[in-house]
Amino acid sequence: MARHGIYPHDIVPPRSKYFDSGRFGRMFGDLPPFASDTPEIRAALLEIGKVGGVMDAKDKLSEGPIKLITDAPLSTKNPNNPTLTAGFTFLGQFIDHDITSDPTSSLERQADPEQISNFRTPSLGLDNVYGAGPGGSPHLYDQSPAGQGIKFLLEETGTPGKFDVPRNSQGVALIGDPRDDENLIICQLQVAFLKFHNAVVDHVKAKFGLTRPDAVFAEAQRIVRWHYQWIVVHEFLKKTCGTAIVDDVLANGRKHYKWNNEPYIPVEFSVAAYRFGHSQIRPSYRANFTGNPGGQPFFGMIFTPTPSNPLDPDDLSGGCRAPRRFVDWPTFFDFGDGQVRPNKKIDTALSTALFKLPGSVVANPDPKTNPSSLAQRNLLRHLTFSLPSGQKVAKAMGLTPLSKGDLADLKPHGLDDRTPLWFYILREAQVAENGERLGQVGGRIVTEVFHGLLEGDRSSYLSQEPDWQPNLPTVDASKQGDDFTMVDLLRFAGVA
Repeated sequence: MARHGIYPHDIVPPRSKYFDSGRFGRMFGDLPPFASDTPEIRAALLEIGKVGGVMDAKDKLSEGPIKLITDAPLSTKNPNNPTLTAGFTFLGQFIDHDITSDPTSSLERQADPEQISNFRTPSLGLDNVYGAGPGGSPHLYDQSPAGQGIKFLLEETGTPGKFDVPRNSQGVALIGDPRDDENLIICQLQVAFLKFHNAVVDHVKAKFGLTRPDAVFAEAQRIVRWHYQWIVVHEFLKKTCGTAIVDDVLANGRKHYKWNNEPYIPVEFSVAAYRFGHSQIRPSYRANFTGNPGGQPFFGMIFTPTPSNPLDPDDLSGGCRAPRRFVDWPTFFDFGDGQVRPNKKIDTALSTALFKLPGSVVANPDPKTNPSSLAQRNLLRHLTFSLPSGQKVAKAMGLTPLSKGDLADLKPHGLDDRTPLWFYILREAQVAENGERLGQVGGRIVTEVFHGLLEGDRSSYLSQEPDWQPNLPTVDASKQGDDFTMVDLLRFAGVA
């Protein structure tokens, strides 16, 4: 029986290894949990992740979104990353929605990941964009003669030439994954991919002379997916995990992430390593250059606990359409015009806005069992899934763990030598890589999982044509035929 919302240690689910598709599983199934699920440990995790705690960047949110971006003293714990621009945070979120969806797990009960279904196909196939395709998700596609049922529907925001995802009469986004409407930036990234597909449809018709809608769609989808997969490997992973790790895995294969039949999603990845992106989120962003009255820039907090006008809030919430709710991408990716903003470094300080998630994200918040602090929620999931410590994982990977001195702020809680894996990976990036990219533990877990997903997908470029290189036009003509970046995608899509 459960007592006070927790389970005794003697009925922790077995830590076996999973080797089949369709569920979550474990990379390091032989390692014990970092700690028993006790009231003392839960209290320690809640303390570490609380408002004003060791993970709170203590941003002065009352100063407003513009000052938080432009006034360095207000964001001393949100240092700039010189190697990553702001858009990669949201590209990472978009990729996550492509490969994982778990609407069933609870922070209160321990769970065996092998019994939790992944409601997203674990592959980089853009399920969050294509849904079930023109046949299974016809409401996503333009059924007019111009669209032929193979182009995506789009609607203007109210500003000419600026587009939003299609919505029903109540403003609900009609897209492959509702999470891609969580905030304005991820929603506009969804728009970019919809327009990218539509542009590739036109490209396929013009270049190959195909006329049958099903043939055009199939070829356009392949081109879109392969160029996206290339970006994930050769831009996102190399910038996030380091070129050395990515090149090593591509050349020598995976050491730790293995499967028999089809890939699964390891909880070491989904609950810990891939949540590094939460550390990169700024408290505020410049969404565009001209959206506010008088052609002024639209600055907004990433979200606020109680947004203003729900039809057009002052923050960057998703879920609504208004003339100013669009993104100018030169703020987020480097188009060479000097407008781009840097990402935040990867470290154990999270933006203060993330310590009080809005009601649209956390229903029925409870400070102990369903907290509104993102840091607390992430840490409690280590108990939910019996994750091992960062030190144990490092040793299992043949690496020297961080010293207790590197984790001295956890000593009062007895977790400086048995550290929750997510916190450990953030601190590893901070200590070993100056926060510019993930360290060896985090970087290798993330890289190996993505590599494994691509190898396990029989339709990916890595499975079908490992030596394939992009062939769509690039900004730098000298790189056409051997590279393709997010800037190239956004330009080809016609959104920049």
